[in-house]
Amino acid sequence: MLDLVLSIVVLAAIALLAGAYFLWRRTGNAKNAALMVVLAFIALINVAIWTVPTTDGEAPLDKVERGSR
Repeated sequence: MLDLVLSIVVLAAIALLAGAYFLWRRTGNAKNAALMVVLAFIALINVAIWTVPTTDGEAPLDKVERGSR
């Protein structure tokens, strides 16, 4: 289930980046486009936090799925 949530977050980040580009090109509104890029960056960082392995070689996502700390 967590894999599905992380996949949706990545797709949302891609959609935010595409939307920011089209918003910037169509209206020239750089402030809102920049905020969308920042939000996409934060979402991707959160996905990386959950999926990148720690020093013990195991990702936090794997620990949660196993049910151990």
